[in-house]
Amino acid sequence: MHTPLPLKSLAVFDAVMKHHSFTMAAAELHVTPGAVGQQIQKLEEWLGQPLFVRSIRQIQPTPEAQTYWAAVQPALARIQQASDQLRQLDAHQVWLSMPPTLAAKWFAPRMAAFLQRRPDISLHLSATTDMVDFERDRVDLAVRHFGGQAPGLQAELLYADSAHLYCAPGYAQRLGLHQPDDLARATLLHTTLLPYWRDWLRRFSSLGDAQIAQLPSLHFDQSMLAIEAARHHQGVVLSSPLLVQQELRDGVLCEPLGLRMAVDKGYYLVSPRHTPLRPAAAALREWLLETAAQEREAGADMGLQPESRPWV
Repeated sequence: MHTPLPLKSLAVFDAVMKHHSFTMAAAELHVTPGAVGQQIQKLEEWLGQPLFVRSIRQIQPTPEAQTYWAAVQPALARIQQASDQLRQLDAHQVWLSMPPTLAAKWFAPRMAAFLQRRPDISLHLSATTDMVDFERDRVDLAVRHFGGQAPGLQAELLYADSAHLYCAPGYAQRLGLHQPDDLARATLLHTTLLPYWRDWLRRFSSLGDAQIAQLPSLHFDQSMLAIEAARHHQGVVLSSPLLVQQELRDGVLCEPLGLRMAVDKGYYLVSPRHTPLRPAAAALREWLLETAAQEREAGADMGLQPESRPWV
């Protein structure tokens, strides 16, 4: 069976020939010199010809390599030109990925502000909890809820997170939720985003593990569903304040105990570390960071200050 030409190796070969250096080619391609060497070896094996004479801290292209490069380099340049032209068709489009609840509760009310600033940009939003593969998926930027450690990616903090307790005002009044131990009478609404009920109760209440385990519970894989359940008097939920801003303003949710627990996660804006953002994506990144900074300064509007209206 005929083995296909290793096109990735061909691009690496072109970079090495331009720079006469594995190290400088690696810097251009944002890979290691070792990875460059592996790709050159793969191309040499495919061609059945050595392309470089290697010596200490120096490489020298063979005459065959010079002839080969002269033949393929114009074709590689045309491929690059055609690719750049096609890529420019997307110059005014940007693809953003974020979790569904954040998209619905936080981004949707603010989306018009970005489009008003940049009406020339076409925004494509993907609401998913799936991890983004920037090399495979058509995504420029992603917002993810995690600890911020992402090798090979640039992660910029939008909002630090904390676990706040929310429920409907009528639910708090009916159950008499005045202190943490009163949650022994409540139904706990669990989410995969902030699965910290046991830690929260251990920290703030005197309930033992056996008592906590016996509390009625409902489990949700989407925070949006748990928030809706809390709105409809089904229980108490631990949520990011970022996700319940409208419900607090409308008075359909309250924070009856005013206690919140910091967590080691936050909402981060993630993008490829070594790939320059296209202009539309760069504009969206700037707006997201600017919006988050302004809202962090006005922390009271995000529910980051103690609840001013007691529900007792």
